[in-house]
Amino acid sequence: MSAKDKFHDVVKIALEKDGWQITDDPLSISVGGVDMLIDLGAERLIAAERQGEKIAVEIKSFLNTSAITDFHLAVGQFINYPTALKFKDP
Repeated sequence: MSAKDKFHDVVKIALEKDGWQITDDPLSISVGGVDMLIDLGAERLIAAERQGEKIAVEIKSFLNTSAITDFHLAVGQFINYPTALKFKDP
C-alpha cells in the first residue's frame, strides 16, 4: 500500500463535512491485471434524483524535491484513472 499524502485526512474530513460518505480508503481498481489505488472513493445521495453521485479523489501535495516528477506522476494518474473507472463502474 502506498503512503498517504500529507493532506489526506484534511481532504477526507472536508468531504465528509460536505455531505460525502467515504466508501473506500483507498479505492482499489484492477483492470487488465493492473492494480491501482485511488486515495478516496466517496458517494452521496441526491434526494431529488433518487440516485447516488460518486467521486474518486486523488490527493496530491507536490512536496518532493522534484516538482516535475510529482507533476508527471499526477498527469499519468489523471489519464489512467478515468479509463479504469469506466471499466469498473460505467
